[in-house]
Amino acid sequence: MSLIEVVDLSHTYGEREVLKALNLGIGKGEVFALIGPTGAGKTTLLRIMDLLEVPCAGEIYFDGKGIPRSGTQRLEIRRRMSFIHQKPQVFDSSVYDNVACGLRWRGEKGNRIAQKVDHILEMVELAGYKNRNARTLSGGEAQRVALARSLVLEPEVLLLDEPTANLDPVSTQKIERLISYVARQRNTTMIVATHDMSQGQQLADRIGVLLDGKLVQTGDAKDIFRSPQNEEVARFVGMENILEGVVIAGNEGIAMINVGDDVIQAVSSYPVGKEVYACVRPEDITLHIADSCHQTAVRSSARNSFQTKVTGVTTIGPLSQVEMNCGFRLVALVTKISAEELDLQAGREVYATFKATGVHIMERKPHQ
Repeated sequence: MSLIEVVDLSHTYGEREVLKALNLGIGKGEVFALIGPTGAGKTTLLRIMDLLEVPCAGEIYFDGKGIPRSGTQRLEIRRRMSFIHQKPQVFDSSVYDNVACGLRWRGEKGNRIAQKVDHILEMVELAGYKNRNARTLSGGEAQRVALARSLVLEPEVLLLDEPTANLDPVSTQKIERLISYVARQRNTTMIVATHDMSQGQQLADRIGVLLDGKLVQTGDAKDIFRSPQNEEVARFVGMENILEGVVIAGNEGIAMINVGDDVIQAVSSYPVGKEVYACVRPEDITLHIADSCHQTAVRSSARNSFQTKVTGVTTIGPLSQVEMNCGFRLVALVTKISAEELDLQAGREVYATFKATGVHIMERKPHQ
């Protein structure tokens, strides 16, 4: 049974429909990542699940019981949750007092507060900062204070809205380690909204894709990033190669898909004549230099090999994105070192290979 569940949830601001008929259940102890572009409705959904806002339509259930739209029962349930905002607010007081404030508001006293605060400051690696004014901290340190302020209350559900946005890489790693630690050690149910897809893959047991107010797909990282359900999700999760094709033959679970003037082989049970998208992740494409003496295809277990010409190379940190033209546009992602060793540059002829198992097939609606 889900610990927290939303059923047919919709919400509007004025005439703008922000959330559209969402259904989602999150299990006890699960870390759920909500990914989507800016403006997709992630923050609004978190606020509604944290009971900070009342949805225009739909129901929310906590531990199997419906949550009323007002009253003391709603407040009692909300005290079992905690929300960490993208830009955490800290009070103009010591780190210790910032972390202790929630315990004081709930009526805890003296030594018990001190024990809990000292323990949580050790956990977030801020024990030496407890007498510092919280307003003097860096962004990453302030985010850890906000995390400590929430964790010291021992919430059953922790909601985090872009918890590492605007942080440097070192601070981001510290926050991500803390989230993982708390999930493992405390079995805290977490809902993390992020536009950082690698963070979603790293932290979450399950991921939901929110696009234009609709929860369009949920699943584990493999489901989302390797088997998107439609073109919209595929483009959002970085499936650079989305090729229009038609199934022209099939044999023992391997489909032959006509793409332009070429044929791609893929694992698929779609029938002959079905219009499809053949999707290949850039990192699943291997590049080889064409033999200038013998222009023959590279021999390998990969079912797909195309002689192609590089049209452009873009360096992205330690990686290089290689664009090619082989009758259709193809994009590969290789290490910068490999790109240099292969002397990849515009005009260079290469073989691009990928396995049939690396091709994800989606149904394509016929053009109107």
